[in-house]
Amino acid sequence: MKERLPPGQKKVDRFPVLQAADIPRHLTKNNWSLEIYGEVDAPKTFNYEEFINLPRTKINTDIHCVTTWSLFDTEWEGVLFTDIFKIVKPTDKAKFVVFECEDLGGRFTTSLPIEVLTDENSMLAFKYAGKELENKHGGPVRGLVPKKYFYKSAKWVRKLKFIEKDELGYWERGGYSNTADPWKEERYS
Repeated sequence: MKERLPPGQKKVDRFPVLQAADIPRHLTKNNWSLEIYGEVDAPKTFNYEEFINLPRTKINTDIHCVTTWSLFDTEWEGVLFTDIFKIVKPTDKAKFVVFECEDLGGRFTTSLPIEVLTDENSMLAFKYAGKELENKHGGPVRGLVPKKYFYKSAKWVRKLKFIEKDELGYWERGGYSNTADPWKEERYS
């Protein structure tokens, strides 16, 4: 049986609430939108209703935070990045995606290689445990990239920017690993 707990992690029974700054409580499904731009052939902007009516997928996965907690068997629903890519059509130049978020007054970012986002469980999630994603957990829509430490699963996502050269995000500029592999304990750079 495959080990589920990465090195240095502790299993928890509840979903902790952690963020870089205050939770942006003003952000709701009524005023949320997602802009997708940069190195794409078909830039798009979605409101919440348009977004949740895209092809959706449900997954069950384990998540791992850089602060050493792991939560098993989490249930999510959202739109896979592979489905988003089919809509916006990244150009050949596009190698990375920058997540621009509402956190820190819109200054919170993180980035991931496109190839990481093609994983079958990587998505923009709008439901957790069968319910609309709560604001305290990044709702109305957050990233979900289970093969990376959870700071790469950006909360309160408002924009996706497709780029050719990687840009370090908020935590990465502060010394956290840009690759963030929990199985290799890539916590810090």
